[in-house]
Amino acid sequence: MSTKKLVILCFDHAQILDVTGPAQVFASVNKAYGRAEYDITLASPEGTSTAMCCGIRLETVPYTEIAGPVHTFIVAGGDGIRKAAEDNALRAWVKTMADGAERVASVCTGTFLLAAAGVLAGKRAATHWRSTRALARLYPDIKVDEEALYVEDGRFWTSAGVTAGIDMSLAIVERDHGRKLAMEIARRLVVYARRPGFQSQFSALLEGQVKSTSTIAKAVDWMSQNMGGNISVTDAADAAGMSERSFHRKFVAEMGTTPARYLERLRLDAARALLEKPDMPVKSVAASSGFGSSARLIQVFEKRFGLSPTAYRKLHGMQASV
Repeated sequence: MSTKKLVILCFDHAQILDVTGPAQVFASVNKAYGRAEYDITLASPEGTSTAMCCGIRLETVPYTEIAGPVHTFIVAGGDGIRKAAEDNALRAWVKTMADGAERVASVCTGTFLLAAAGVLAGKRAATHWRSTRALARLYPDIKVDEEALYVEDGRFWTSAGVTAGIDMSLAIVERDHGRKLAMEIARRLVVYARRPGFQSQFSALLEGQVKSTSTIAKAVDWMSQNMGGNISVTDAADAAGMSERSFHRKFVAEMGTTPARYLERLRLDAARALLEKPDMPVKSVAASSGFGSSARLIQVFEKRFGLSPTAYRKLHGMQASV
């Protein structure tokens, strides 16, 4: 198998993990094989020493020295993305690189540079959750997925912030070298064993932990641990040590939604994660995530996402289970 030329583009005030996260994943492939499966180059407009937003400098080569087509071209994001996207020469080079590459990817707000270069028109794309609305406003011809950790649309891969770039890179490794190696690299790096791209950037559980006080947080944790069973709002109130009426009022005030609707979001998050397992029947997904029956899961899933669990699997490249 020939070595794949891989270029990661960064710039002054780029997010360092947007660069080093993917670089480490692909370097781990090289280590696993004991040979250069990926020829990794860090490029930048400045060349030589490039300052990341955290103050650390990375040694890069000027992008003008990158010759010929590359296999995989990745654009980092970060605080300096606006300046980078306003650079006419850089935009032109990005378009040339993207047009000739077998695979084009971006991490976090790096999507904006690909968009400014005009290569994402008509494509589905992801970016950091704080920037999804700006991306949709500035580039209405892009179908922005506001929740996905990463999106694959043909040869274009785009991801959300920071660690999602690692998830995307692991998915690319799985595509190139199989799931076994991708999982092994995930274990070596001590990261979640390849989160699926459709997993929400900001899960219901994380949102609950961020928004809630210790009392409601206790109930949120209890709900997340027991959502597979037939639990009620009364049960959650008991876990919080509150009356049902007081619990409901305090939960809505802090979370902006009712306990029942929040529990449904937790179950939908769990169902989407379980749907990554292509051999797990939908009825088993429904039971494990607390929906009880396939019919109930399908009803809630279609209302929230606009498609059935089976269609969701198909959309994300997973074989539907019977």
